[in-house]
Amino acid sequence: MLQGVLIAESLQVGAQLTGIPLQITKLTRIEMTNRGDDQPRHWTLLEFSAEESAAQRLADQLASCLASSGGWYTDFHTADETFVIFADKVFRYPRGQAEGRSEARHYGRSVGVPEPQLDWQV
Repeated sequence: MLQGVLIAESLQVGAQLTGIPLQITKLTRIEMTNRGDDQPRHWTLLEFSAEESAAQRLADQLASCLASSGGWYTDFHTADETFVIFADKVFRYPRGQAEGRSEARHYGRSVGVPEPQLDWQV
């Protein structure tokens, strides 16, 4: 199973994620203290799981659903790989690989993700 977190407020208006069964494992509403200038104060976190066989399809669909402004990304991981997804961009690398993580973080900074938010699981 793959596991990840999606921030509902990161989705474009009208975005749809279809054809990939997701199991919502936890739903949390939080107040962000380290948010970006274009990010809302309150976030809805959707922790999810899905079959590993759907990983690339899920990453591709999420890349087309995420807002391109506001410094948003989402991430998930399988037993062996980490996926970090931005609007129209997917990073996929072996879990624990410093180079892959560094490339994704560098890209995140370039699209406005605040430094404290570049903290996905290795």
